[in-house]
Amino acid sequence: MKLQPRQQLLEMWEAATRTSMRSGGWTWGGRDGSNSISDAEQLLCFMYPASELPGFRLDTPDETSDDVLTALAKLGDSVEIPKLLLKVISEYLRTYTGDDGRPLFSGGTYFGAADPDAEVTPEQQQLDVVDSFSMSITLMLSTLGFLKIFRQSVRREDIRREIRELEELANIRLSAAMVGLLRSFTVNAFDPGSVAGRALLRTVNQTGAPERRILDDLRRELRPMRAGLRDLTIGSGSEVDLDNENLLFECGWSWGIVKDAPDVDTPLHVGPQAKGVAADTPFLYFTVSALVGVQDLWSERTRVLGLLDDDQLTLSQALQRRWDITQRYWRTIAMYGRGTWPLEDIPWKTSDEKESEYYSLVVSAIVVQSLVNNRTGDVDLNRVADVLEELAIRARIIRRAVPGDPPVHLHSPGVQVNLQGSDAVGPPLVWVVSDFAVKLLIRTILAASIAQSTTTRERLLTLADSVWRHLMLRRNNEGPGRGLWDQPGNVYSDIEVRHEEPSWYFTERVAEFLVAAAQASGDSPLRSPELVDLAYQMLSEAEHLLDQELVTRPLIAGQTIQPKLRSIQAALSRARTIITSRPATANALVIDALLDLERLTTARDSASEAI
Repeated sequence: MKLQPRQQLLEMWEAATRTSMRSGGWTWGGRDGSNSISDAEQLLCFMYPASELPGFRLDTPDETSDDVLTALAKLGDSVEIPKLLLKVISEYLRTYTGDDGRPLFSGGTYFGAADPDAEVTPEQQQLDVVDSFSMSITLMLSTLGFLKIFRQSVRREDIRREIRELEELANIRLSAAMVGLLRSFTVNAFDPGSVAGRALLRTVNQTGAPERRILDDLRRELRPMRAGLRDLTIGSGSEVDLDNENLLFECGWSWGIVKDAPDVDTPLHVGPQAKGVAADTPFLYFTVSALVGVQDLWSERTRVLGLLDDDQLTLSQALQRRWDITQRYWRTIAMYGRGTWPLEDIPWKTSDEKESEYYSLVVSAIVVQSLVNNRTGDVDLNRVADVLEELAIRARIIRRAVPGDPPVHLHSPGVQVNLQGSDAVGPPLVWVVSDFAVKLLIRTILAASIAQSTTTRERLLTLADSVWRHLMLRRNNEGPGRGLWDQPGNVYSDIEVRHEEPSWYFTERVAEFLVAAAQASGDSPLRSPELVDLAYQMLSEAEHLLDQELVTRPLIAGQTIQPKLRSIQAALSRARTIITSRPATANALVIDALLDLERLTTARDSASEAI
């Protein structure tokens, strides 16, 4: 890729530092004000790269890179930076803990009223939301890992005491977030003749086959997931009667704690468990949000550092079962049939008969993650690449928008998600999502990371480069948020709204992409079998010519030709060592050796002719 993830991350850190440190202290809140999600996103812009990339570590002062210190200069030196992070994370945890000790996961200023003339009530602003649960899991795991390593560099007892207190608060919030996600999971069963049933059957039936045959086949495909859901015993989602196989179903996460969701019985201190009001039906956006956060619970870093205790592991395993079933369910629906996939029929239509390219994108996100986990071959990956390219075109990301182009609304103001059930405590609420471009970019780079052919990989990386160029144009050019995101009016002339403050919602997702791009660049390059075979053939010729040269000019001490032959020997030996892992590099070494051997032969022939 033309992208330089390390340099871009450092630039983002420098801009985020300048924006966060104003008037000599840390400043919370961005474009949408301060709430439990936005503030977590602001912290994750720093904590996520620092926890995922060794070159960005901040928990070991003696090993902090010079370019990292330069980018974070406003936060202090290598010793002051982790101390400041302790302070601001502690402030975040205490701000979003209620008087009764319950961690708060409220949507706050991210909630909007469906009616522009209505106002969100204070009670509604305090409603828990899945985005906050998910972000908190990622932030708390990053925090606990940071504290575990930073403690080893600390000698002062007051700082060690502060670390212990912070670990306790972080563990409470982590446990409460897991409980919240368990109580937000839902299974929606419905009759095939209902509105939801007809919508699902229409989605999967891409060939016009008889409905009875499609229904019977779909039931067989969903049988393993039905069995798995029937055995759930913790949290919500287990009350639905799935014994009736005549019913269809869908599973995933609602937007918040489901109405009448039972409490989760756990010895962990999580405070009083809040009453839910969210509709007992899955929402695609919040399902993807939950899947992303939950996956961090069993990442390699979480396991190696031992960040979860036994009781937390019990909750994690319950979430993993839901994660596995949900991934498999939506992949089955999205890739159903032998002809055109439902995923390829853009735009995706939900069970409540709403359709948008954004829904196609979030279903694509689930499919890509499933392909990454299963390391699927390039046949399926190329079909997903077709979908991603089509979405980039339809959203006017890699195509120019004309005045009045409807797809521009995907970026500003964004797609509105109706939060069903929120009207129990006020006017109906909506959740606005405007991360289409960066969500597309993250899925593209993840898909590229598992490509097994250079053609597929180059295709996906070319798309990622094009989307990244689009995003670079959308950075703020002035004001407090200079260098951060998002200013879609820089690209789309129809968007007249200008923002001075950054969107931490959007910027944090850019940070996720840059981390994914940096990790992908550290993977081994793709190896073409044809190139490996060619490298072996060239190496064989080079070694044969070297043997001939050694017979003609034996290695006798004092000969001027000796160093050159030894150099050729070393090059060919190195080529043979790396030939299966880096065939192109091995080829380059062999070519240099062949050129040197040819020069020696030419020089010998010229000398013979002169005699």
